[in-house]
Amino acid sequence: MEYIDPEDEEQSQIVYPARDAERSQQAFDHERGATAGQAAAPIGVFDSGAGGLTVLSALRAELPREHYIYLGDTAHIPYGQRSDAEITELSIQGCHFLVEQGVKMIVVACNTASQAALATLRATFSIPFVGVVPAVKPAARMTRKGRIGVAATNQASRATYLRHLIDEYADGIAVYAVGCPELVTLVERGELDGPVVEETVRQALLPILREDIDVLALGCTHFPALRPVIERVAGSRVQVIDSGAAVARRAHDVLDAEALLQPSNNGALATGELRVWCSGDPAAFSAVASKILGYPVVAAQFIAPESQARRQAQ
Repeated sequence: MEYIDPEDEEQSQIVYPARDAERSQQAFDHERGATAGQAAAPIGVFDSGAGGLTVLSALRAELPREHYIYLGDTAHIPYGQRSDAEITELSIQGCHFLVEQGVKMIVVACNTASQAALATLRATFSIPFVGVVPAVKPAARMTRKGRIGVAATNQASRATYLRHLIDEYADGIAVYAVGCPELVTLVERGELDGPVVEETVRQALLPILREDIDVLALGCTHFPALRPVIERVAGSRVQVIDSGAAVARRAHDVLDAEALLQPSNNGALATGELRVWCSGDPAAFSAVASKILGYPVVAAQFIAPESQARRQAQ
């Protein structure tokens, strides 16, 4: 779950669950063999709901020729109110589906799932994984006042890994974290602007904005969908940042290192295909996804194995 900065990544000595360094050489060797010749395969993007669509946008900007399969586990959102064991089981279930679809890499576009499940996912599947994390490191570099805020889910705001990030990258800087589950709800409903949305954002961010911060890191992938409102509420003296672009660059680097970048023989301007799935109501998710991405999306419904079994029993 580390925020990746290519020029000084090697300087870090702490290994977090989301880091590639945790994986064994045997896992790497197996992965290389399993993914050989799969450069034309799609990239999987997994999230608890619609938030990962903001990461998908960054990925498509960074890697436009790649094909993508997106899965939002909308039937089980919010992950931020679930236990690590539940989040891990749901993440394995979703990623198993993506692997069955033939993806060559999975981006876990959910801070909560990255924190709780990424190490297990890497031990379970033999393809590369990239996770996300609150952008504590760049926020600490950008602050002039020495006071930064982190807006996250309830669980992520209390997680030990966030404290580790703060200890390593924000030593001597005051960091204020707050859980904002109501903002996740807004995005899942497709409510991205307007007076009610602005007031909800204002109340959610009040605990950290009143601490006189000058940088606000969005520690949930849902929140960039509300960025225009968040920036209005935070004011011009507060810089708002997220890790979407850094995650996309990291995915690019991993694909390049594994010789898995999409071949360019389809033309330099070719745009990859996108397939979207969700575990909840596909019509509702299609409407929200279209609003966030800015172009029409038609989602199909993913039915978890146990859900399928229950339906057949009925």
